[in-house]
Amino acid sequence: MTTCFPQKDTTMTLPYKAIPDAPILYTPGTVVARMIDGLGFRYYWATEELNEEDLTYQPSKDTRTIGAIVDHLYGLSQVIYNAAAKEVNNRGIASDEILTFKEKRKRTLVNFKKASAILSETTNLQEHPTIFSSQNETTTFPFWNQINGPIEDAVWHAGQVVILRRAAGNPIPNGVNVFLGTRIEKK
Repeated sequence: MTTCFPQKDTTMTLPYKAIPDAPILYTPGTVVARMIDGLGFRYYWATEELNEEDLTYQPSKDTRTIGAIVDHLYGLSQVIYNAAAKEVNNRGIASDEILTFKEKRKRTLVNFKKASAILSETTNLQEHPTIFSSQNETTTFPFWNQINGPIEDAVWHAGQVVILRRAAGNPIPNGVNVFLGTRIEKK
């Protein structure tokens, strides 16, 4: 008698290899969700196939490394998700958690995906303020600040990763088309 145990697939397909289908209706929530989907797609390809050498690339001593930008993008993804989920961003609370690049990349993409899913169902963005809390005070900002703040800042930094990795000698894979939201494989 032989017993076989299938291996459990512990890998997860990361979101944003392609932009999801567009919503049928234009609402405040679906428009912002689509902005986040575009950000997720850009981030996916900006960080695809980065290696340890790329992460330490720094064009000058006064600039961030690619790895430091990836860390910042992870933090921005948390702020974006927290606004969507109506959760508070706790500042000044240090985390002992050490994540690998792959873990940060996955969590960043998942944060974008979860935020997009929540906001796509939203009709009133005023219900999703950005809240920062520290030991001394709590500050609340309207959703407008989410758009010109963390969302657009993350787009900016995803572009920096693209430029810096090209300068480091490892450009993004060929065929990435941000207008169509997919990667066109050349035959």
